[in-house]
Amino acid sequence: MRRAIQLAAEGEGKTRPNPLVGAVVVKDGRIIGEGYHTKYGSLHAEREALADCVRRGESPKGADIYVTLEPCCHTGKQPPCTEALVDSGVGRVIIGSADPNPLVSGKGIAYLRQHGIQVETGFLKEECDALNSIFFHYITTGKPYVALKYAMTADGRIATVTGASKWITGEEARNHAHRLRNRYAAILVGINTVLADNPMLNCRLPGGVNPLRIVLDSKLRIPLESNLVQTARDIPLMVVCGGKASADKKGALEQMGAEVLSLPGADGRPDLKALVSELGRRSIDSLLIEGGSQVHYSALEAGIVNHIYSYVAPKIFGGERALGPVSGAGAQQVADAFQLCRTRTQILGDDILIEYEVSKCLQE
Repeated sequence: MRRAIQLAAEGEGKTRPNPLVGAVVVKDGRIIGEGYHTKYGSLHAEREALADCVRRGESPKGADIYVTLEPCCHTGKQPPCTEALVDSGVGRVIIGSADPNPLVSGKGIAYLRQHGIQVETGFLKEECDALNSIFFHYITTGKPYVALKYAMTADGRIATVTGASKWITGEEARNHAHRLRNRYAAILVGINTVLADNPMLNCRLPGGVNPLRIVLDSKLRIPLESNLVQTARDIPLMVVCGGKASADKKGALEQMGAEVLSLPGADGRPDLKALVSELGRRSIDSLLIEGGSQVHYSALEAGIVNHIYSYVAPKIFGGERALGPVSGAGAQQVADAFQLCRTRTQILGDDILIEYEVSKCLQE
């Protein structure tokens, strides 16, 4: 199953809005076939693994197949994997995660059992579930899974008093951040980040997939000469404005290939809840928020954040005016804090990555 998990991760960024799935066929203690869902619309992992058996000249009849997610039993871009498993003659299917998709959700397991195949469920469930937090959220809510990401010093600063921020973390942490840009379907920043850093917001991994780039820009202050606008015909760019945006600027941005979306909230600024709903309608299953500190607070306050990636570097900036990762109005009392649950900690070179889930109450 751990090999199946490893294989599933190879599809990162390419299968959305489908899940990441890996499969390994084992017979007489040997792996005789393996595969994963390589990209949206292509063969599913089980069919890839069975095809690999054929390529190797091996018969899957009576074999065990380890699959990270419950096999599908409906026709989408591909026919049901359950039928392929029955036709192949495998004797046992070991499943990691149950599929919450209403079209599957237990039906795949029931179909296999009805056709005489032994099924075991929940094997390495937590590790398999971790592959598809994005898919599980999207398929059950119709809205993207939203993560907030920032890099800070040991004293909680994301920039010096002069605004300098390159580079807080080391190369290994920065490479990990680009893996996130490959994993998430869209990336969002505020206009102040664009004006200060003139970012590209692309994925720089070899073979990586660029996310949809989104800028919150109430009054359409984004410069036409910015990197984002200049590359809008090559990498999709959405500029989300409020209620006081210039029609002329809107037209100029659209002429350069950007999409301008007006979603004014009660305060005239872009409505983040409305944006998340709109992204879900467009089958965008995930959103990575990268700044700035006011945007981070607004996202938490709006209750749209599911996950946080906090990179901590062994540096101290100090300075009363140096920004932290979250600004905004702030909590008045300790009890008013946004509550988090730590899910994972890992070392990335000299830096530490701490991952948190945001308490469910914030999304209600």
